[in-house]
Amino acid sequence: MSSRGIRDRVAVVAMGCTPFGEHWDRSADDLVVEATEELYANNPRISRDDVDAYWLATLGSGQSGLTLSKPLALDYKPVTRVENYCASGSEAFRNACYAVASGAYDRVMAVGVEKLKDSGFSGLLRGDPPADGTAAELSLTAPAAFSLLDPAYCARYGVDPSDFRQAMTHIAWKNHHNGALNSKAQFRSEVSKEKIESAPLVAGRLGVFDCSGVSDGAACALIVRAEDAYLYTDTPMYVKGLSLAAGPARGATDPDYDYTTFPEVVRSAQDAYDQAGITDPRTQISLAEVHDCFTPTELVLMEDLGFSERGEGWKDVLNGDFELGGRLPVNPDGGLKSFGHPVGASGLRMLYEAWLQFRGEAGERQLEGPRTALTHNLGGRPGSCVSFVSVVGSELG
Repeated sequence: MSSRGIRDRVAVVAMGCTPFGEHWDRSADDLVVEATEELYANNPRISRDDVDAYWLATLGSGQSGLTLSKPLALDYKPVTRVENYCASGSEAFRNACYAVASGAYDRVMAVGVEKLKDSGFSGLLRGDPPADGTAAELSLTAPAAFSLLDPAYCARYGVDPSDFRQAMTHIAWKNHHNGALNSKAQFRSEVSKEKIESAPLVAGRLGVFDCSGVSDGAACALIVRAEDAYLYTDTPMYVKGLSLAAGPARGATDPDYDYTTFPEVVRSAQDAYDQAGITDPRTQISLAEVHDCFTPTELVLMEDLGFSERGEGWKDVLNGDFELGGRLPVNPDGGLKSFGHPVGASGLRMLYEAWLQFRGEAGERQLEGPRTALTHNLGGRPGSCVSFVSVVGSELG
């Protein structure tokens, strides 16, 4: 898998993000207005009239471009609504970047929004299309599907289940610690390891604190040509690589699939690295925002993204390698686990953290001199998913 990429051809010059949480008093309309208003407020060099086109991501909070054009009272601008499971926000960003890189538009906005709490269900409400009955994994809930990573990993690499449980606990503890430093996170309190391990079980060995939050929220980004970036901001964020991989979805029926990896992640990561010129992600990436929908997911992603050797990720987690002060901070904003996961907005929220870190505006969780960031967004489940990886940087070249 390879693609030419658009390295250093486009830049992000403004971003906005609402707090994620249970916004019973706000609609999807209110959230996209709030996110975009923050974008304009943070960058007075840009006005709504400057934006040529929009890409909107939402899984179930609206249909068509009217979902955005109505609340923003747009003046007959093109709005493209995209959906790619939980990677929808990243898909909007990817398409918006390509639109600018192609020369079709000068200034494009990517927006993601989701209102999950209004459904009345504690989780993601989906309507799956009719199928032939062979997609056995769809009969499982998301926590049940991702819980399979735990025993599969222990069996393949000979890891004691108690050690793997400690690693899952450490991931939850780390992300809640980071989220406690973030005023926009859904969960802003640290949680002890004892409380994490004693929490009620949801599926397999996954407890309540091993699962990401169900939340409402919106985020957005304004993309321009790289050569124009300094017209709008003194601190642009440059796109180095963008990759999306959709798998053949044979995991549940493929006897060779063992639930210890996401092949889609491996493919999209390598493609993004090739585009960005990354040969050693462990040393060339300053921070990573990854799709920690469940704690074992983050652990497996450390290996799929090349941050850890195969079968060694759990050790690196327990060694603190991915904490704020570690060799490669992962989910410094709290991740899906603590920041929350309004599906259409999550991919853009990840980029928002990179944006803040590059500008030195991340507050108590600010890292020292970050230059390159990775975001990873996954949609679906083990053996049947789509995966997005971006590499962004604070400098050209």
